[in-house]
Amino acid sequence: MKVNQAEFVISAVGPNQYPEGALPEIALAGRSNVGKSSLINRMISRKNLARTSSKPGKTQQLNYYRINTDLFFVDLPGYGYAQVSKTERQKWGKFIEQYLLEREHLKLVLHVIDLRHPPSKDDQAMHDWLRHNGVPRCVVVTKADKIPKGKWQKHIKIVRETLEMDKADPLVLFSSELGIGKEELWQIIEQRIGYADSAAGTDSNEA
Repeated sequence: MKVNQAEFVISAVGPNQYPEGALPEIALAGRSNVGKSSLINRMISRKNLARTSSKPGKTQQLNYYRINTDLFFVDLPGYGYAQVSKTERQKWGKFIEQYLLEREHLKLVLHVIDLRHPPSKDDQAMHDWLRHNGVPRCVVVTKADKIPKGKWQKHIKIVRETLEMDKADPLVLFSSELGIGKEELWQIIEQRIGYADSAAGTDSNEA
């Protein structure tokens, strides 16, 4: 997908603030500071559109980014940050669970995991929950530039085994710094939202 326009739309704190319309939504889930905002910025070839923070746990809303007139990226609050109160974590959990289960425009969850470390207990819990509830998902292992290329497959194997992934479960090796995996991830997203079909339909209508 060629990104011609990308804009921040809203930080939603409840369903009444979700954008209206029928654009498909691609959500990003991951632990605090795993690099979800950096991934969005790399995917749209912008440096500072998605809001990054050096302070884990800062994102407490659903941050919506409109890409062209094709889809939204939805950056979910990071999980697993100990300094956030238990009450807050429970509140966020209920909020996010409602979004993931009930949002009809949600087409795919990108589960972002740091390639350098085995998936945490929180990563495992999130992946198990998505799988149990039948939420479409793709694991994105990021920060590939921080590991020698010769060790990529070893670390990918650890991720797959720890999460008990099937061979058919999609996994994309990614680097926000180098752009590794960007095209592959766009292909998966386009397939999920039917982008090729809609683009073909537009072309035929214009003809």
